[in-house]
Amino acid sequence: MRHKIQIPENLLVIKTSKSSGPGGQNVNKLNTKAAVSLDIKNCDCLNDEQRQTVLAKLAGRITKDGRLIVESQKFRTQRANIDCAIEKLTAAIESALKKTKKRKPTRPSFSSVEKRLKQKKIKSSLKQQRRGIEEG
Repeated sequence: MRHKIQIPENLLVIKTSKSSGPGGQNVNKLNTKAAVSLDIKNCDCLNDEQRQTVLAKLAGRITKDGRLIVESQKFRTQRANIDCAIEKLTAAIESALKKTKKRKPTRPSFSSVEKRLKQKKIKSSLKQQRRGIEEG
């Protein structure tokens, strides 16, 4: 089940600054780098359970005041970087909300165990032959 989170534009805080990415002389003149932040603690597009999950799983990326900040400076235009940052933000939240599958423990097959033991015997006998007969 894929969560499709719809984050209203009014909850996002968008800041722009000078980029170090592509753009030639534009880099020196225009603010094309975009930083998009979302206040996770007060976000009403997530229910309480989802909010706690996101806060726990993305704890390393969330500021002390509960904001998730994502930056983009991949493109030459400000609008493209804003769109990219918003996509990254929603992808981060969706991946945090994705349930991880529980691992099913498996056992090696009978033939693989048998094969491994046979190889060990061969290796052991080879090493024994190399030793030769010890004279006391």
